[in-house]
Amino acid sequence: MIQTRQPVFDWSDPFLLEDRLDEEERLIRDAARNFARTRLEPRAADDFRNECAGREIMRAMGEAGLLGCNLSGYGCAGASSVSYGLVAREIEAVDSGYRSMLSVQSSLVMWPILTY
Repeated sequence: MIQTRQPVFDWSDPFLLEDRLDEEERLIRDAARNFARTRLEPRAADDFRNECAGREIMRAMGEAGLLGCNLSGYGCAGASSVSYGLVAREIEAVDSGYRSMLSVQSSLVMWPILTY
């Protein structure tokens, strides 16, 4: 009888995304995770309760290179679309509202300005 090894399901990475990322994507993801955990997480609950979103956190996202990271020019990193998705995923893990702000700024504001 032939025995086959059953694959082990990894709950922390069910789509085996980690295996598909290149080094730059991992570095960008890690930087976004660090920003989300150290700068965003401490304030997210209070901002939600107080119905506010400070400009300073958006400025900080820009200074960290998270806004428009997949655009080239005007100081943007020109990273891959995968990297942009990883940034959004890390911000989303902390707060959906701030992830929405990041996406609007990056995709609905910065991209048309750069393009047109």
